[in-house]
Amino acid sequence: MSWLTAWLDRVLYPGYGSNWDDNLFRERVLDRLTGGSVVLDLGAGAGIVPQMNFRGHAKHVVGVDLDERVLENPYLDEGCVADVGDIPFAKESFDLVFADNVMEHLDQPSDVFREVARVLKPGGMLLFKTPNRIHYMPMIARLTPHSFHRAINRVRGRDGDDTFPTRYYANSMKQVRRLALDTGFKVERIDRVEGRPEYLRGTVPSYLAGAGYERIVNATELFAPLRILLIAELRKN
Repeated sequence: MSWLTAWLDRVLYPGYGSNWDDNLFRERVLDRLTGGSVVLDLGAGAGIVPQMNFRGHAKHVVGVDLDERVLENPYLDEGCVADVGDIPFAKESFDLVFADNVMEHLDQPSDVFREVARVLKPGGMLLFKTPNRIHYMPMIARLTPHSFHRAINRVRGRDGDDTFPTRYYANSMKQVRRLALDTGFKVERIDRVEGRPEYLRGTVPSYLAGAGYERIVNATELFAPLRILLIAELRKN
């Protein structure tokens, strides 16, 4: 990070730190947890995002992922190698399921939502954070090859092995509401959030352009559909 970027961070976004979006999502999950909750981290992976560590805040934290590194994930009480569309737990096993930047990678999100509904207890919650498909960053992602995404994430400090293909089939307000209706969920809350333009902080001109965009889309709810994040809270019927 250049000194100019650091200066712009302090001037334009003094309340923001690294992984500000994950910190925001963490607070949403904590609001729904109790000490007796049995929790499933959907697509838990290797445990590279410390904000997704809820051990000690819940009775039992389970994670599922196709990546075998989930077995060594330090944020879990129990890791399981499995497809999120075929969760190997009995029905009504969990009080809460959460997914951080997972929904954009699903080929068949309706199958995953139904499986989550199956393993949730009645009244249980599904919480997830995912990019909004009509924001400029996902639109660029849909027009560029996966190798480009891996290169960008390596520049941002993320291992290329933790960059996965994106689909964006559960990544708009309309898509989420339809999926909820079709799979036995009630939408309790969907927020659209725009914050510091993380992917544009590489140069001063791009940073300023991203900050200008952020100011515009946060100026009125009319532009809310153009914000970067969807944070959804769904309750099983």
